[in-house]
Amino acid sequence: MSIEPERQGRQQGGSTAGPTVLRIALGGQLRRLREQRGISREAAGDAIRGSHAKISRLELGRVSFRERDLNDLLTLYGVQDSDERAAFLSLARQANEPGWWHQYGDLLPSWFETYLGLEQAAEIIRTYEAQFVPGLLQTPDYARAVILLGHGQEPSAEVDRRVALRMRRQDILTRPEPPTLWAVIDEAALRRPIGGERIMRGQIEHLVRISELPNVTVQLLPYSVGGHAAAGGPFTIVRFPESDLPDVVYLEQLTSALYLDKRNDLDQYQAVMNLLSVQAATPQDTTQLLRELMHEY
Repeated sequence: MSIEPERQGRQQGGSTAGPTVLRIALGGQLRRLREQRGISREAAGDAIRGSHAKISRLELGRVSFRERDLNDLLTLYGVQDSDERAAFLSLARQANEPGWWHQYGDLLPSWFETYLGLEQAAEIIRTYEAQFVPGLLQTPDYARAVILLGHGQEPSAEVDRRVALRMRRQDILTRPEPPTLWAVIDEAALRRPIGGERIMRGQIEHLVRISELPNVTVQLLPYSVGGHAAAGGPFTIVRFPESDLPDVVYLEQLTSALYLDKRNDLDQYQAVMNLLSVQAATPQDTTQLLRELMHEY
């Protein structure tokens, strides 16, 4: 097995991997080593004075790597070459580096920090939203109005930081080699007057402008479609430039989130997203519909 810590560990600037994706890559490599040796998760957990659940979290990239644990696992898996061990350890150190969002750690639940890491390292982001405009496409005023729905009792300074975090996330759309964002937005999200008419008008104007970016596609799913494939609710599919990393489906809940990467789950959500893209108005028609809707506010 060979790994390329320098290539994978470059700082964000386009097709670069952030710490979350590095953890996933490293975890996947360790899982393959364990399976090649025929070692169970329970035995691997015993080797690092932990449980099979801890091994599962490490292999999924959900937690950071302790150097002692990594050394013990490499020994257990028969990795003796000093250069190869050094490459694993170097990759682990890079994977443990905090992302830029670490400064907002007091505001973020751990399950959402994981998503931020995936989003920042993505090559393609496909999302369906039913109630709100997707966070990557929100204006500051609209974002503040949405945030106040759940954090209205917080001091204004904390709300300001939450808005700043959401705006910082959007930097990926205009960086060099940005990801492709393809958003399908239910008409209900734009009919719901979050923050009032002025804010909604500004938000719709922003959708028209930002959809002019070559890497951003916006489609409106109108009421006239009736029932549609995404009746189960909003979801996001994230794809990475690293070919050995699986896509991830992100499902956000009120107090937690699900991350799906099994082939069957991915196939089903990809099929739903493809169908939504056919059912929704074309990007060109969406622009016209947005302009018409703008005049209703």
